[in-house]
Amino acid sequence: MKNRTENIEKLIEKCEKKCENIFSKIDEIALFNQEKVLNAFQENRVASRHFSPSTGYGYGDEGRDVLRKVFSNIFGAEDALVSPLITSGTHAINLAVSGVLKSGDTFLLITGKPYDTLVPSFEKLKEFGIKQECIELKDDGSIDGENVKKSLLQNKPKLVFIQRSRGYTERDSLSIDEIKDACSIVKKNSSAIIFADNCYGEFCDKVEPTEVGVDIAAGSLIKNAGGGIAPTGGYIVGKKELIEQVADRHIASGIGMEVGSYNAPYLPFYQGLFLAPHSTAQALKASVLFGCAFEEFGQKTLPNISKIPADIIRSIRFNSADELISFVQNIQKNSPIDAHVTPHPWDMPGYAHQVIMAAGTFIQGATSELSADSPIKEPYIAYLQGALTYEHAKIALKNILKNVYA
Repeated sequence: MKNRTENIEKLIEKCEKKCENIFSKIDEIALFNQEKVLNAFQENRVASRHFSPSTGYGYGDEGRDVLRKVFSNIFGAEDALVSPLITSGTHAINLAVSGVLKSGDTFLLITGKPYDTLVPSFEKLKEFGIKQECIELKDDGSIDGENVKKSLLQNKPKLVFIQRSRGYTERDSLSIDEIKDACSIVKKNSSAIIFADNCYGEFCDKVEPTEVGVDIAAGSLIKNAGGGIAPTGGYIVGKKELIEQVADRHIASGIGMEVGSYNAPYLPFYQGLFLAPHSTAQALKASVLFGCAFEEFGQKTLPNISKIPADIIRSIRFNSADELISFVQNIQKNSPIDAHVTPHPWDMPGYAHQVIMAAGTFIQGATSELSADSPIKEPYIAYLQGALTYEHAKIALKNILKNVYA
């Protein structure tokens, strides 16, 4: 047993050495983003009074209003809607899209079919007279610029939808440069509003989608932007006019962002956001380390370990459903919370196949923390995400490799 453990530890050391250059670049991004976040806090004069709860209608809730300003500064946007009343990334995306579109409008998805939980949400929009067109990605996972141009001219969409993450597909997530190029195509050929689903991608680069041409973007606070501390919530950032439209959908027309109380401290949202650049960097390093180690055992992983991941998700392909399930169960076994619980595949709402999820997390379902999930279907791919600390990911990897390969 001792020799097997030593061999695994040597393999991990080998991977760390191999990944030194990428780790250094991730640290550079984290430093840049940390300064950006710090400046936003200082420019908006964040003070301890902004952490105080509010009740009732929430008129004059400074904690809520200043948090909006901090987010808009960080994301290079004109305005922001940030709320604990937004329950998930799917909720934030649906809120943004339905807030901007009206009956008779068309929206165009240029990154293929959205991930499973968004499908019923988007299908529901058809009942309100909102039409949907979809352009699949090319075989190499890139945006099909020529077909995008044709659809823009033919369908004249009100909104163009870009999904940054790849969901349950085996491809790379979109880089900021690819999003920038897509925005250029859209703006040269139409006046459509550009929306980006930014889930899993915040702070993975030095710029955000709203700084390269995206008009409005949304994400969850139990992913990157919450730093592993925000207990719930979501955000939408973008042009002021669009945020105001979404705010009317969020609460009620004519009320917008003037109300919305939260009878608990806002401290976790501010503190989580402040820590987000660092915790995201930890997750990116964890992703690269896992990718390198599993490639040593002949498993196919994405993204390529020679480049900085575009988001915090790592796919690892296994040979069978049993291998996949075992990996996810081992992630749970190496979690700080509910390590004694064994997850099994189940019929999860919003998904076409049974799904297995490991989320031994402090915040329920927080993918900023080390977690993994997968639909039980071929090819058998586990989707690993998060890690609040690189050290936790390294320990978990050592134990998983001992259980699976030693």
